[in-house]
Amino acid sequence: MQTRIYFDNAATTPLDAEVLDAMMPYLTTHFGNPSSIYSYGRETRMAVENARKTVAKILGANPGEIFFTSGGTESSNMAICAAISDLGCERIITSPLEHHATLHTVENSHQHKNIALDFVKVLPNGHIDLNDLERLLASSNKKTVVTLMHANNEIGNITDINKVGELCKKYNAIFHSDTVQTVGHFPFNLHAMPVDFINGAAHKFHGPKGIGIIYISQKNKIKPFIQGGSQERNMRAGTENIYGIVGFAKALELATKNYEADKAYICNLKSYMMQQLWDNVKDVSFNGDVKGCSLYTVLSANFPKTDKSEMILFNLDINNICASGGSACTSGANQSSHVISAINLNSDCITVRFSFSKHNTKEEVDIVVNKLKEII
Repeated sequence: MQTRIYFDNAATTPLDAEVLDAMMPYLTTHFGNPSSIYSYGRETRMAVENARKTVAKILGANPGEIFFTSGGTESSNMAICAAISDLGCERIITSPLEHHATLHTVENSHQHKNIALDFVKVLPNGHIDLNDLERLLASSNKKTVVTLMHANNEIGNITDINKVGELCKKYNAIFHSDTVQTVGHFPFNLHAMPVDFINGAAHKFHGPKGIGIIYISQKNKIKPFIQGGSQERNMRAGTENIYGIVGFAKALELATKNYEADKAYICNLKSYMMQQLWDNVKDVSFNGDVKGCSLYTVLSANFPKTDKSEMILFNLDINNICASGGSACTSGANQSSHVISAINLNSDCITVRFSFSKHNTKEEVDIVVNKLKEII
């Protein structure tokens, strides 16, 4: 059987062997409920708090500002809803390029809670128009929450969240940034960054699925998003996902330790694939600020629309090549990607997102490019 080539790491990454090793004791012998006071419970309680300290240290936060959740989606929901219900925000500013975890949450708040909703303009290269953001912030006295992602999951553009945060401070707005694509891929010092909330998901950096974090700046006092127990220091009810929490901390530790080497390797791989596509596929183009302020793991390519290319993802799949049409969250849907539609008015092309990890190789790139030449 032909080995599969996996170029969809922005959707999820394979679990690192060292992460699995760290998790295994908490799937077997250390099975206690961390809310229990006997030894089994104390063992797992210690594991949770040690993991929290590890994550906080790496991200430049206090342990008391880190809370474990089920993933990035829950964390985004929690931040946006808390800004409205607990911090008094009556207005939301976001962009049309956000992940659906954000877009669906803000749309729900707008429709059912009568929260004002504004969308910041997007520049032709896919970056947020910061001048328009300031115009929007200055246009209303309503307490506002700004929610803008750090790196776009489909085109890879990186937003300067320090500049956004400073604008939010200037206009007394709350700032949430969806950092799911950058936690584990980008250095953070949260106490030096003007953000109120960020979120992360372990499966984006070789950790397990079903575990995430939310950072809540200590200046913001909010109520629990999920009711029913006193777990996570009264902030999130429900028995903790111990093995997931341990896995999150280990994966983040490994990603941070190897950050420089992994980034350099993956950057080189992305540049190589761009060049190979330029050289071998006629009329190929790329979305976003691909050679500028862009995430090193993501490459969004446009191919001319033909009878053959319209089935490009299907044909890649039957040739054991995994990629996506936008984000994994929308690649199974019939409609086109909302991100690509917002920045690319050319309907005569087919978009494929390739996203890389430390496990990919130039040999795999060569195989994929040759297959694309055949398909198109």
